[in-house]
Formats: sequence, structure tokens, C-alpha cells
Amino acid sequence: MNPLSAVDSFDFNPFDEETRRAPGPIYARARREHPVYRHPGMPITSVFRYADIQGILKDPETWSNNFPPPPGFNPDDLPEPSMLGQDPPEHTRLRSLVNQAFTPRIMKRLEPRMHVIANELLDRALEHDEVDLVAALTYPLPVTVIAEIIGVPPEDNEQFKSWSDAAVENLGNALFVPPPPERLEKLRGLIADMGQYFSQLAEERRRHPREDLLTGLVQAEVEGSKLTREEMLQMLTLLLVAGNETTTTLIGNAALDLLDHPDQLARLRRELDLIPSAIEEVLRYSSPVQMDPRCAKRRVELHGHAIEPNEIIVCWLGSANRDEEVFTDPERFDITRDDNRHLSFGFGPHYCLGANLARLEAQVAIRTLLTRTRSFARTGTGPLPLHPSIVFRGVTRLPVHLVPA
Repeated sequence: MNPLSAVDSFDFNPFDEETRRAPGPIYARARREHPVYRHPGMPITSVFRYADIQGILKDPETWSNNFPPPPGFNPDDLPEPSMLGQDPPEHTRLRSLVNQAFTPRIMKRLEPRMHVIANELLDRALEHDEVDLVAALTYPLPVTVIAEIIGVPPEDNEQFKSWSDAAVENLGNALFVPPPPERLEKLRGLIADMGQYFSQLAEERRRHPREDLLTGLVQAEVEGSKLTREEMLQMLTLLLVAGNETTTTLIGNAALDLLDHPDQLARLRRELDLIPSAIEEVLRYSSPVQMDPRCAKRRVELHGHAIEPNEIIVCWLGSANRDEEVFTDPERFDITRDDNRHLSFGFGPHYCLGANLARLEAQVAIRTLLTRTRSFARTGTGPLPLHPSIVFRGVTRLPVHLVPA
């Protein structure tokens, strides 16, 4: 049977609220019946199985990260693509310039500072009977850490959060619904503001170098062929946004998953050594980044479906991470799960540069939350506000009651 047959009522709408809050059932059906699903009336195809997605992500010769402009838009009206929107060898060149800032060795050096920040945040949170855990912990920890790695003043963290929120507000949505001109104008203004800010900081680093990533990028620009000024500003903007948005969502999802599974939370409190394994299970079970798109460079057939050049494939990482062919009992949240080969950080040349950073920050945040509290619980029973972008599965507020240890 052709997996794209329209004789049944299957419809995958990534904007549907029920789908976004609990995508497991429709992902499972898609993997069984529609592993390749062509969205009606659009040159967009969704892919749901682990093996297909892994194969796509590791093949930049066939699947590009450089997308054509939305229908009706002039390429000159759109921002230049960052490293994320480049293919090898350009992507390889740009990535090599920042890769050394995110090695396991560097992360280990940063860990004590992360613990200091997390404890300071919990000190303030525990002064209140009820707090929004997103505002109290899950966003200020990553944004402070990435700001310190880059080398920007801590007093600007609130501005960074505002920029980051605006940058990802509609991330991914434009694949399905072309953005209105005013949205693009707002995005260009945002990029211009961030570029001006980082230009001033870069000039200061030229005069007074420091031991930070910004100084390294400035020196790479000075060397000439390695990094242009525009590339440097794009890189800083990308790192600021990517360096906190995904990790904020990951930490919030970890707290929610543990609250939803009290037996697992109780065990984790008893066995703190399971925290790294627990974070990997959160990454699999509640993938912060739900999808990773690519653009076909040539005609391809996948499960009998022809995909033409410049057509977009959307790889649903959240579905791959629940694939029965890869994970035993995939709908079960298990903080002791072995062989957890999730794709939450992607795969291949675009594997998340900050994976080590995100893992460590989440581990530090959850360890601090568990050791500094005797218990924590949600306040209120209504649905929590979802992230506005369909790329992310997470909430923007998480009111909790904290009981100090």
C-alpha cells in the first residue's frame, strides 16, 4: 500500500495543540502507516522512522541545510544563512572555528561555575513559596553560561533572553506557513540590533583581548580567510540563541517528566548517580527539538515516494526517539534506560555543537534542584503555555511550589 494514500483520514498537522502536547500516538501511527507523509498542497514531506531520519541527517550530499526562499519572497529580502544553514565545506570551515569552545574538556572546566550559578538561582527561588521554574532556573542558567562562554556582560542577560525569544518565536513555522512581510521586517531589525551590539563588543576585544570565545572569533576575523565580519556576527547570534533555547526547554522538560512520573523522581532522589542517564531519557522521551528539516538536492525515492529537487523533508526527531524498532517499550519513561541512541541532538555533520554543554547544564540544574529541595510540585492544574515555535516541545511557564531541603 502506498504510504501516502489519501483513502483514510490520516492527517498530520504539526500546529495542532493536542499533537504538540502529546505527539506519541500520532507519531506511532505515522511510523506504522505513513512513514513518508506528503502534506497536502505543499512541497513538504514529513518522515517519522528512526532509520530514515538517521540516513537523511548523515547525507549532506543529498539533503541540504540551505533552503530556498518561501514562495513569493525575494532571496535578497531574507537574512543571510548562518552556519546552521550551510552545507560542507562551508559549514565545516565555520564549525571548526568554534568547535574547540565546546569540547568535553572545556565543559569540565566550566562545571564548577555552573554549580555556583545554579545554587545562586535556587537561593533566590527558595525565598518564595511559589516560583515560575522557567524564570527562576531553566532559562537564567543556560543564558548566563553561554553569555560567559562568549564573553558578554552579565547585566545584558535579560536583553539576550528577549532577543532569543524573538528570534525563535516562529522558528520552523515558515516551512508550512510563509511568514508575513512584517515578520521578516521584524527579524531583520532583530538581526541588525544584535549585529550592532556584537560589533561594539568585538571592537572592544580587538583593543583588549580576553580569554573568551568572542576574542577567538575576532582573532579569526583578523586572520582574513577564516572568518568574515558578517560570519562572525552571524556566529555570535546563532550561539546566543542556540546556546540557551534548547537547554532551557530540556531542563523544564526534565522537571515536568519527573513530576509526571513520581516513582522515577523518588528513585532519582535516592540515586543521584542516575542523573546523567535521566537527562538522556528526557532527551529521548520529551525531545526539546522535535524536528530537523532538510532540502533535497536531487530526485530521491523514499518508501516508494518520489521527492523532487528543492522539496523539503521534515525529520521528526520526536518520532524517531519513540521508534519501536530501536527502543524497547519506547512509550515508557525510564531513567535507567540502556543503549539510549536518541537523535535529539541530530546526527551527521550538523550534530549539535553544544550537546556536551546542554547535557552538563541540565545535569547540574536537576542535581541542584533535587539536593536543595525536599520536594517540588506544580501549582495549578490548567494546561501550561506551549513554546510558540513548532520546532520546540516545551512550556514557557512552570509554576511550582518548592519545599527547602
